[in-house]
Formats: sequence, C-alpha cells, structure tokens
Amino acid sequence: MGKQDLFEHSPIRLFDKATNGGLKDGEIGLVTSKKGLGKTSVLVQFGMDAILEDKQLVHVSFDQHSANVITWYNSIFNEIAKRKNISDIEDMKEEMVRERTILNFNQENFTLPKVIKTLKALKDAGIKLAALVIDGIDLTKVSEADMKVAADFVKTENIKAWFSTTADGEKLSDSVPEENLQKFFTAILHLSPKPDGVVVSIVKLRDRNDISTSLKLDSKTLLITEK
Repeated sequence: MGKQDLFEHSPIRLFDKATNGGLKDGEIGLVTSKKGLGKTSVLVQFGMDAILEDKQLVHVSFDQHSANVITWYNSIFNEIAKRKNISDIEDMKEEMVRERTILNFNQENFTLPKVIKTLKALKDAGIKLAALVIDGIDLTKVSEADMKVAADFVKTENIKAWFSTTADGEKLSDSVPEENLQKFFTAILHLSPKPDGVVVSIVKLRDRNDISTSLKLDSKTLLITEK
C-alpha cells in the first residue's frame, strides 16, 4: 500500500473523470471564488495529486504564510490517507516533503515574471519542477505580457500549473482580464456556496463552457467529492 494507491483514490480522479482526463502537461488551470470558500484546499489537492504521482511540486503562495500552506498539505494528506489503511503514513509524509517546495511572496513587490525567474533558478539548482501551484494571486494586477511569461514557461517545461484568484463579483472578467482568460487558461473552476455546500463548477475546459458535473467540496474535509 503506497503512494500509487493513494493517487488512484485521490479526489482529483473525480475531476479527471468529469473532464475526460483533466489538465494536460503544458496547460494552466484557474480556480476562482470569493474568499473563504476553499480555493487553497482545491489547489493543495491538485498539488498533492502531483506529489502522489512522484512529481516535484512548487507551491507559490501570495496570501498565506508557508506554515499555513504546510498545515493544508498535512490535512489534505491525512484526509486522503483515511480512505486507505496505511501503516507507514509518517514515512510517506517525510518522503513527500522532499518532493515539495513552498514559496511565499508579496505581490506588491514580487511580480509574476519574478516568480518565473525564481523557478528557473530552482531548476538550475537541481530541483526538477514537474508541477506548479500559484495560490492567491491578484490577476487584475497581472498584465497580458506578464501572464505570457508564465504561460511560456509552463509550456516550455511541459508541466501542469494551477492558479487561484479571488472573484468578488459574478463575472470572471471582473477578476481576470478578458484577454488573459481566453489566451492562457485551459480550464477554469469556480466555487460557489449553495444550501447543500460549496459547488465546483467547470466554467471552461478548452473550447467548452459550462460543463455539467456533480462536483462539490465536502463540508468537513473540503475534499472534492460528488453530490
């Protein structure tokens, strides 16, 4: 019983099923919602899924301290592990820590191109980046040129990347410049509160919009689940 078994039972398998395979290498996904609905949890689930597949992950946070991000990973791992009887859970955690790099920046003085420059430096130092998460970025402050730097990096390195941003309004264009929405994001997930919990809507997947799914976040664990 090991990481492969946990990978097969990851909540992300539900997303993959709903999207006929999910995000591909070289593509960027985006998670949006109002504050406090579970964006970080969803991104950590994508990040954890990459680690369970033995991929080196870099998690960049713009709105949480590294200690909080680590707590999220421990919590998500524990919830996934509960589904299976794992005897060496602590050893597995230590192994996964070696496959994860967490960076914390302030967007007021650290732009997206600077993040990419840092990632390239990590690569030069021997960290074989294979998956990327950028959490809490204010995309209203990211220009098309800056977004292109990130998109070119993701495509060149042939990795999967997930971003999250806060969406206070109903229109995605209020939180993400329209040209960036159309050019750079392959998949867009939106979290919205409903009487029976937080619903995960897939509002874009390549050339498709408003894909019908039954995905939501579990009210206790915030894991992706089905209604």
